[in-house]
Amino acid sequence: MTKRKYDQDARARAAEQTRRRILEAVADRLREAPTEQLSLDRVARAAGVSRSTVYADFGSRAGLFDAFVADLWARTGLAELTAAVAADDPRAHLRAAIAAASRMKAGDLDIYRVLHAMDRLDPSSAADAVRAMETDRRGGVEHLARRLADAGALRAGVSAEWAADVLWTLTSFESLDLLLTGRGLDVEEAIERLTATAERALLRDSG
Repeated sequence: MTKRKYDQDARARAAEQTRRRILEAVADRLREAPTEQLSLDRVARAAGVSRSTVYADFGSRAGLFDAFVADLWARTGLAELTAAVAADDPRAHLRAAIAAASRMKAGDLDIYRVLHAMDRLDPSSAADAVRAMETDRRGGVEHLARRLADAGALRAGVSAEWAADVLWTLTSFESLDLLLTGRGLDVEEAIERLTATAERALLRDSG
């Protein structure tokens, strides 16, 4: 390896380490003070960088939130959710999607709870990051409902629109959190309840 290539690799590693410290500082701050608006100065100090470094890496406060949510998705299980959507059988898609989405949220329950609360109490504080999560989820449940309808898997009298409404409710953060926090279930027990409810409410008998 040439010295120039070594220096380039070292700079890239240092930049990635800085970016990781900033994102971890955002997570720490959200856990420590979930009701306070996120301060870029506090994030920068916690990460051991200047405020200008935060802006240089992420462009804006909105850009920082977007990057934080993208990183949150990736580290809590976006790949598994993407694989679920690719299932050939729409019934398998339903089961795998509920499981993957539930495990994602349970992977960092405190952070997801803060983000969803921010979206409801002060939408501007999280820029468009949380709204993008919910927009993606809406598209996902509508796609799944259409797949189930097209495959003839829905119960008599259940339309694709009705199925999407039910799936929207069952895949919400609030539904999972009520089972985990309110009922004291573990994530696999919660997945079982949510999946069985969806199947019994929506699907015709496959046998």
